[in-house]
Amino acid sequence: MIFRLLGGALLSSVLLAPAMPAVAQLTVLDQAQDNVGGVPAAPPPPVCGTQPLAIARMSWPSAALLAEIHARVLAAQFGCQIRVIPGDLAATGSSMGSTGQPAVAPEMWVNRIAELWNPAIEAQMVQPAAPSYVETNFEGWFIPDYVGTAHPELTAAAGLAAALPTLTGGSKVRFVSCPPDWACAVINRNLVRAYGLGNLVEIVEPANRFEMDNLIGEAVSRREAIVFYYWQPNAVLAQFGFRPLDMGEYDEANAKCPASLSCPTPAPSAFAPETVVTALAEWVFTDIPTIAGYFQRSAAFGRDERPIGPAQPAGRYHRGRGRPVRRRARRYLAQMGRDGRPVTGHLPCSAKAMGGAADRCQTVIQAG
Repeated sequence: MIFRLLGGALLSSVLLAPAMPAVAQLTVLDQAQDNVGGVPAAPPPPVCGTQPLAIARMSWPSAALLAEIHARVLAAQFGCQIRVIPGDLAATGSSMGSTGQPAVAPEMWVNRIAELWNPAIEAQMVQPAAPSYVETNFEGWFIPDYVGTAHPELTAAAGLAAALPTLTGGSKVRFVSCPPDWACAVINRNLVRAYGLGNLVEIVEPANRFEMDNLIGEAVSRREAIVFYYWQPNAVLAQFGFRPLDMGEYDEANAKCPASLSCPTPAPSAFAPETVVTALAEWVFTDIPTIAGYFQRSAAFGRDERPIGPAQPAGRYHRGRGRPVRRRARRYLAQMGRDGRPVTGHLPCSAKAMGGAADRCQTVIQAG
């Protein structure tokens, strides 16, 4: 049978090669049989496709760090050619929805661009691969650690009315809100009334984000008793010790009034949850499914996945004190490598971890 398939001369040359190992002989036979008819076997398609893979790097630190980490993992473990390009929520969402480029946006806040995201989903131009973070609630009110230590009973926003008069001897406590042209400024003003704090706090609305950070930092340096609004992931919450106040459940009906300039009777509610995903162009799923699988696994943490070493403090690489994001990403992945196994999948950090705490930010083995 083999002579009829291959021809006597080919089989004789294989069998008479005394220096050729048995495995090599079998390989030659297999290749020869596969190529009967003169049609060579087609090479497997490139794992990453034939063009460089574009990853959007948004302007804020957590998204920039995620982009650089994914870029390095894909280059080192899958051999991809990567282009990290500047990104913006609206511009990137629009471009992905119309042209399929960039291929990846690692931190897409889809609630904020619903008018772009929903049509792109319906047109089958983009898909969410996985959540970027394990939380869905990112905004809230915070107190410094030293206030929480002195008043362990103060764990929730509902307890502020009873606790605040004892913090400063009866004088008003500063509530550092956000800039007046931000939507959160309106929400905070109304929630202060909803919790009955109108006569207990002095609302401070800084001119911009930098003034906001400075006000919080200066208050902490003086060990002042303050309450403030902030969001995660963010380095400010990592540089100092802060505790979130439990704001209860999000109540959609209650939340509508505080979001309005005219809200006669505000009621308490947590801030609205956000959907933050790693967004992929649809063609990534169809043309380079191995890469799509990597991004899908990057947020899965099931029973069969094991972390490399202990929980990793990714946030310390995020805050960096001015260190370039690329260098911080290299340091983060270098630390993963020192844990002893290759980095091929990235568990979504908690937003707190990406802000700087040594918390639930691990890398998992998922080569696929």
